[in-house]
Amino acid sequence: MKILLLGGLQKLSLIDYPGKLAAVVFTLGCNFRCGFCHNPELVLPALIKKQPRIIVADFLKFLRVRRGKIDGVVVTGGEPTLHQDLPDFISQIKKLGFLVKLDTNGSQPKMLRMLLQRKLLDYIAMDIKSSFVRYVAACGVKCDLSAIKTSARLIQASGLPYQFRTTVVPNLVSVKDLVAIKIWLADKQELVLQEFQPEKTLAQFTGVKTP
Repeated sequence: MKILLLGGLQKLSLIDYPGKLAAVVFTLGCNFRCGFCHNPELVLPALIKKQPRIIVADFLKFLRVRRGKIDGVVVTGGEPTLHQDLPDFISQIKKLGFLVKLDTNGSQPKMLRMLLQRKLLDYIAMDIKSSFVRYVAACGVKCDLSAIKTSARLIQASGLPYQFRTTVVPNLVSVKDLVAIKIWLADKQELVLQEFQPEKTLAQFTGVKTP
């Protein structure tokens, strides 16, 4: 686990937290290497070194003056659950009176369980990269599929509003894959489909056109 590092802030979003006005804060670092990722500056070590840092204390100061103007904070990345001090960070946000939405790849169920047990989350969005037969190809590294399954079950049993979402990437996510995802999730909610944006990604997907 890493110490929390912040590498980006969107002061106002109307779409990242469904039904809420929110600020979006981006953590640095990710354990996946999804070729279609549109935030390579938060993922690749060489780019992370060049990314301006946001001091946690400054972010919390920003939130204090936003009370009454926004409803919540979206904690995204990168992958936030890699950071050992994430619970303390979110706790400070909650103490200021804000709702918290977490975006995660689901690879760290122990951290997710801790956040849920401490009642630090109000909404969870988990990215489902593809069907299990294509998961390694989609996330670009070996990944623990049992951890992905555990995180999905934790989210479904949490009692919180949530969404599972999949980016429809050419050659990585087909209709067959989407059907397989729906079957293993066995979820009544719709799987949120995101359009692949080829303009800014990790290098191997630059220039790929959506079908």
